[in-house]
Amino acid sequence: MPPVAVLLPPAFAALFPGSPRRVALEAATVAEAMAALDARFPGMRDRLCDSTPAIRRHINVFVAGERATLHTPLAPGAEVIVMTAISGG
Repeated sequence: MPPVAVLLPPAFAALFPGSPRRVALEAATVAEAMAALDARFPGMRDRLCDSTPAIRRHINVFVAGERATLHTPLAPGAEVIVMTAISGG
């Protein structure tokens, strides 16, 4: 599997003490990246994905500047950016 980098939102530092903002891992899809994150930081996948499975409504994941789904393929060296959505009214 190709190495990729996942950038996590600052809020995750409070939820997962000791987790870095940038995580290098091996994954060929966003789903594999989520599984790899969960292996390193148990419970992280539940914060990122719902039970359908899909990326949670208030989480945005971008790959190459485009919004991604769990099925989005990752090229070697890809950067996966995870952001918490901002909502208001």
